[in-house]
Amino acid sequence: MTDHAPHSPVSDDLAAAFQIEGWPVRGRLVRLGAAIDKILKAHAYPEPVASLLGEACALAALVGSSLKFDGRLLIQAQGDGPVRYVVADYGTDGTLRGYCRYDEAEVAAASQGFSRPGAQTLLGKGVFIMTLDRGPDFERTQGITPIEGESLSLCAEHYFEQSEQVPTKVRLAVGSVQTDAGVQWRAGGAMIQVIAGDAARGSTEEVWERTRALFFTLGDDELIDPTISPETLLFRLFHEDGVRLEGARTLSAVCRCSKDRIAAVLASFEPKERDDMVEADGKIRVTCEYCATVYELEPDDVVTAQI
Repeated sequence: MTDHAPHSPVSDDLAAAFQIEGWPVRGRLVRLGAAIDKILKAHAYPEPVASLLGEACALAALVGSSLKFDGRLLIQAQGDGPVRYVVADYGTDGTLRGYCRYDEAEVAAASQGFSRPGAQTLLGKGVFIMTLDRGPDFERTQGITPIEGESLSLCAEHYFEQSEQVPTKVRLAVGSVQTDAGVQWRAGGAMIQVIAGDAARGSTEEVWERTRALFFTLGDDELIDPTISPETLLFRLFHEDGVRLEGARTLSAVCRCSKDRIAAVLASFEPKERDDMVEADGKIRVTCEYCATVYELEPDDVVTAQI
């Protein structure tokens, strides 16, 4: 079958809403190329760890791109497994960053017998956290659920069911593809949710079942394939009923770290702690956990930041 779907000028590193004509279902789609490649290659993550972080970033962009305020959404998961902590930080300006803390030997041991160990195997017993940050004038709001299943998509579905009582299905995919520039990471995600029924729409149960059935035919390879446009992907799923992509926005990998920010953080430490950080050449070096940039500071830089 030939796909006949319109194409937008933005086809990669994007987040967008989609609407199925006349259906009480809303959806969102995320495609990550260069942005996720930059985030994952900033560290020498083992493949299972990189995949987990890729899932978290795709999920953060899926949920965060629907926010109606300026701020940030943080997706976090932490547990007692080989991966202690994973975080993805999405800014409503379309910026994205993330990192993992893990024990390499434990990850290798947990990966034995698996083509790619999933979320629960890597994180163990722990919690999934979604945090909304509207800025310094507002308190952060946070929802916490147990880690369940081998994908962060299941954690997200449980979160929406528990905290918002909104039927939700999420698909996340991470993988690498061969390009002219070499092997590059890619990630993708899709989410559908029921819009509450009313007198005009009637019951949503039947149409939700049909939407889920179509949604489950979506393959991981389709979500990350750079040759398949977002419009074509949606057309393949919902062409019989009509579907349109709305409000596509560009995503980019941007870290908010800076020398001034690092100095300000160090200024909050006790003088003895800072003294212990001074290396033999008299400088303090700090590596950003997100982007792995190494900042070199003079002790006087920290004192100035404290004033």
